[in-house]
Amino acid sequence: MSAELLIVLVLLGVTIVLFALNRPRMDAVALIMLTLLPLTGVITVEQALAGFSDPSIVLIAALFVIGEALVRTGVAQRLGDWLIAQAGRSETRLIALLMVMVAGIGSFMSSTGVVAIFIPVALRIAHGAGLAPGRLMMPLSVAGLISGMMTLIATPPNVVIHSELQRAGYEGFAFFAFTPFGVPILALAIGYMLLARRWLGRRPAAEAAEAGRPRVADWIAEYRLAEREHRLRLSPRSPWVGKRLAQRDLRASAGVNVIAIERRQPFATVLVEPNAQTELEVGDVLLLDVREPAFDLQALCEHNGLQRLPLPRSYFADHAQAIGMAELMIPAESSLIGKTVVDASFRTTYGLSVIGLKRGRTAYPESVLNERLRLGDTLLVAGPWRAIRALQGRTRDLIVLNMPVESEQVLAAPGRAPHALAALALMVLLMTTGVVPNVLAALIACLLLGLFRCIDMDSAYGVIHWRSLMLIAGMLPFSLALQATGGVSMAAEALLGAVGDAGPRTMLAALFVLTAVAGLFISNTATAVLMAPVALAVAEEMGLSPYPFAMTVALAASASFMTPVSSPVNTLVIGPGNYRFIDFVRVGVPFAVIVLAMTVALVPLLFPFRP
Repeated sequence: MSAELLIVLVLLGVTIVLFALNRPRMDAVALIMLTLLPLTGVITVEQALAGFSDPSIVLIAALFVIGEALVRTGVAQRLGDWLIAQAGRSETRLIALLMVMVAGIGSFMSSTGVVAIFIPVALRIAHGAGLAPGRLMMPLSVAGLISGMMTLIATPPNVVIHSELQRAGYEGFAFFAFTPFGVPILALAIGYMLLARRWLGRRPAAEAAEAGRPRVADWIAEYRLAEREHRLRLSPRSPWVGKRLAQRDLRASAGVNVIAIERRQPFATVLVEPNAQTELEVGDVLLLDVREPAFDLQALCEHNGLQRLPLPRSYFADHAQAIGMAELMIPAESSLIGKTVVDASFRTTYGLSVIGLKRGRTAYPESVLNERLRLGDTLLVAGPWRAIRALQGRTRDLIVLNMPVESEQVLAAPGRAPHALAALALMVLLMTTGVVPNVLAALIACLLLGLFRCIDMDSAYGVIHWRSLMLIAGMLPFSLALQATGGVSMAAEALLGAVGDAGPRTMLAALFVLTAVAGLFISNTATAVLMAPVALAVAEEMGLSPYPFAMTVALAASASFMTPVSSPVNTLVIGPGNYRFIDFVRVGVPFAVIVLAMTVALVPLLFPFRP
């Protein structure tokens, strides 16, 4: 062993120990080692900084942006709502559909991100179905990890290993090269979790952080909104078509208040914020708030060509992305005291409709619009979230008293889901056909997402997980240093000496175990950086194709089921699932062994040892 190799191994050992201790944090450790390696003379400064120009770094950054666009436009949330509708109260169907959906979405975005998105969805499902959250949280995390086995861009280790193949002079993996392994592993995982759920969810769920905060549904009941709200569609014969709201003056002529207008557009139904100049169109659906006791809805519909539509109890919760609600209080210095809502031109001034009034703890049962406001009155308002948030900085006339839980889940780019899906589909098409390099396909998708206003520049920069990028860029010089000093060859020879005579399948098993065990102490991305060159060196020494060995390392890097700290995906579900460390060991270790067996059995079938 040369002195240079000894220095590199000592630095690598220190890195692994610091990673395990998480002191300092991992990206800082990687940058420290990136600085120290050139000082040893093993590699040059240019080689140490080469990771920052690696296409995989840019590709991974672009994937963070694309994943955020799917969140901001509501693609993931809509799928979650669909899941709730389809699964019903069947626990078996819930687990199966949840795992399929999470693995599917995670194929195109960060597994950590998709699990974070689905935690509140799963909690809502568990509450509605009367299940302990722990029955769904573990399947959620397992599906998130398996999503990394679905496509080339599903997880950074796949991209790292793909780039290592290309650096070695081979063709990288195709976009869907991982799918034939991920799909059967997912199917097996679903069956396994249906059996393993008996070990989960026996303890009471932890208290939710949002306990005590009001929900839209609470206000609907408290202010009796369901009894006063109506949905009416304008037919082609309606005299209201083509008229502005100011011309109809529905508040004075019919005693109703227009809260929102549903309008059909080519790809979706949007909610239009009503104002005096809003022009009504054929097919518009008006959401009306009625306070007049003598109001005749049937006569209004007959005389004005309106069709009454059902208003389900879930309407306001389902449309919480477009219609916001908040409780406001009248402070002592407010200029609104003594005025009615109409006198104050409330909707014109604030862009919000007053739909409820409460004095003390009792909701006011009569007409709100003509009631003079008093000090301490609580107003329930409805309108765009933008207008509600604008009030949070204005304390003279109104104080924002309560915001519902739904306000935390409001989409930043509602109505842009079709555009985000189109950009994603184009990226996948470009990657699968190979028309342009993968990194260019991802950058094209990012530019389109910006053009379509699915994401803005500030959000794009903010969502990129710079720690992960620094970790990868900082660890890549270790790979170069180990290759330059003969460390990779030594590791390959050690593996060959230990299990080489037992055959290539045994070697795959050894690589899988070594990668999975290393992943218990350092991140799966760092593990992939270190193990990829070893896998290729082993293949070269054995005179076999590098692809089965590289694929085995990639699959093992995603098999982080064994402890709650093996992956951020596992860490996310500890609290919501009320898990202990032993829960992951008891459920994860047997399944990791199953994945090992499947990998050794399946990989050589699709990637033969001798092409």
